[in-house]
Amino acid sequence: MDTGSHGWEGLESQAANEESTLALAYTSGTTARPKGVEFTHRGCYLATLGNVIESGLNYHRGRARYLWTLPMFHAMGWTFPWAVTAVRGTHYCLRKIDYPEIWRLLKEEHITHFNAAPTVNTLLCNAKEAEKLPEPVRVTVAASPPTPLLFEQMTDLNLHPVHVYGMTETYGPITKGYYLPEWDTLPLKDKYQRMARQGHGFITSLPARIIKTEVPEGTITDVSKDGQEIGEIVFVGNICARGYYKDPEATRKLFAGGVLHSGDLAVWHPDGAIQILDRAKDIIISGGENISSVALESMLVMHPDILEAGVVSVPDSHWGERPKAFVTVKEGKSLQGSDVIDWARNTSGISKFMVPREVEVVTELPKTSTGKIRKNVLRDWVKGSRKA
Repeated sequence: MDTGSHGWEGLESQAANEESTLALAYTSGTTARPKGVEFTHRGCYLATLGNVIESGLNYHRGRARYLWTLPMFHAMGWTFPWAVTAVRGTHYCLRKIDYPEIWRLLKEEHITHFNAAPTVNTLLCNAKEAEKLPEPVRVTVAASPPTPLLFEQMTDLNLHPVHVYGMTETYGPITKGYYLPEWDTLPLKDKYQRMARQGHGFITSLPARIIKTEVPEGTITDVSKDGQEIGEIVFVGNICARGYYKDPEATRKLFAGGVLHSGDLAVWHPDGAIQILDRAKDIIISGGENISSVALESMLVMHPDILEAGVVSVPDSHWGERPKAFVTVKEGKSLQGSDVIDWARNTSGISKFMVPREVEVVTELPKTSTGKIRKNVLRDWVKGSRKA
């Protein structure tokens, strides 16, 4: 990385090499070890420009008043520290999520924009202070798939959703659910269902693609645009990060076949819009934060009485998703699910947002012939299909 001297004289207004690394944004990935994603000067500039345009920060009624409900550490705040500054907007910062305070600022400070995960918006819409605002507020929604009901609730309060999708490896948002005028005549349910799709590529990116997964690594074949065939979302173009810091093998896998692999499974609709159905690598998105099931499993087996652990997501009305753990205990030991939860909260060192709210002790975990835990069976158990 290029560095300057101390003081103002060492600050360069323009990088000598626009493809040099500007920052490292860390992501949980699917293991306990975070990966450092290399953000370049050029990529950050283009991602910032895209967010200015797609989130409407170049506000038509004066300068943007942006409320920081999104943590700045999360994928560099999706580049909004730069985007809001670029349009000479005002940053309103919060030390924590405080729904009465958010509503006070929306009403008294005439906030024009904020970004938030669906879970934050759900709790905001259901706060006792919630009431329809006199002026529209643009709310960029990302981090987990939103529900059509949420978009309906937001719109009723004059919180107008800008639905985007992306990942740390794409500098945050890279697609947007573009609202089409013909949707105005659709039944409300159908309209909000279309708004909840992940949409099309940003103005600063090339179109997102969905490719077949049951092919050899590096083989790139698009799925049909029929809204039925499931594949993996991949990206190419301007706002794909350079790779993982000091991890060439992970970078090679990320860009296998010359495209950036998201690991998210989706369908491709006839109009070109993409729609996520599931996460290929069992990532659990709870309250806008990524939880690796593999990482959580490795932490749970640190309990002295736990032999094995399998973690899957379950729906949650507040957080979108939350982890549920199935565990087996060591021979001669006895353990209750509540004991595990208490240990995880108070002793284990597991981050609070990762602690499972439900732990079920079972005699045996379902496994493949190679010994891999069958997550699909665990999901069936969550639905109540397990025989007594």
